Amino acid sequence: MPKISIIISFYNEINFLRLVFAGLESQSFSGFEVIIADDGSGEEAVRHIKALQKTASFPVKHVWQADKGFRKNRILNQSVLAAESPYLVFVDGDCILHKHFVGEHYRNRAKGVCLTGRRVNLSPELTRQLTPEKVANGYPEKLFWKLFFHSLQRDASYVEQAWYCRNPLLRRVLNHKKRGLLGSNFSLHKNDLLAINGFDERYELPSIGEDTDIEFRLRLIGVKIRSLKNVAIQYHLSHPKQPRPKENIELFNEIEASKVACTPFGIKRQK
Repeated sequence: MPKISIIISFYNEINFLRLVFAGLESQSFSGFEVIIADDGSGEEAVRHIKALQKTASFPVKHVWQADKGFRKNRILNQSVLAAESPYLVFVDGDCILHKHFVGEHYRNRAKGVCLTGRRVNLSPELTRQLTPEKVANGYPEKLFWKLFFHSLQRDASYVEQAWYCRNPLLRRVLNHKKRGLLGSNFSLHKNDLLAINGFDERYELPSIGEDTDIEFRLRLIGVKIRSLKNVAIQYHLSHPKQPRPKENIELFNEIEASKVACTPFGIKRQK
């Protein structure tokens, strides 16, 4: 049984996924499986995924559903069921992982706790420069000063989150501000997610459903959110931003008012 199941949200961006896999191959921690939660990618992307499955040094499962619009939460729930480990890490297919990312999530796991790290947003220029070979050689972890200068031009952001720091005293200072759950960078015990019946599949547009909603319902059952800022680091590849749709905000407001932790629209559907 793998120690960790890493669930990667994915849709068609195979070049980004290759970079993510290069980062996974470079992890200081081993003993994990990868599950690609594929929200309806086309035949070409699927063919490339099969090639990645053959060459990866870790087990890779491909969980796919037909393309019927944005149904990320549905494919995440299917991927949770496919996961063999009792501990889950969720990442997005546009985020390269720091070499200690998986290890930090595993080492810091605790009963009744959901861990959430942070990510630095790469500039379009740095995103274009990245190759799987560069990622495998640790290039993203050497980018701090480039990121700093790009941030002055407002091409990169959250550069301070690229600094890897394990010093407990410094981390306490860096984490003085409360951090909400980030959908592209969190981990928890599978049983805690099953206790709230997974992701609410009524969210059919990006944002809120895969993080804000999950955090709210986890807190209702007593799960604490703990920050892994500056240790569980991601490098977010540049692409156009998606808005926060009002439909998702309205749905979350309803859920928040109801204070019901276990959604009837999750992994197990109520008849």
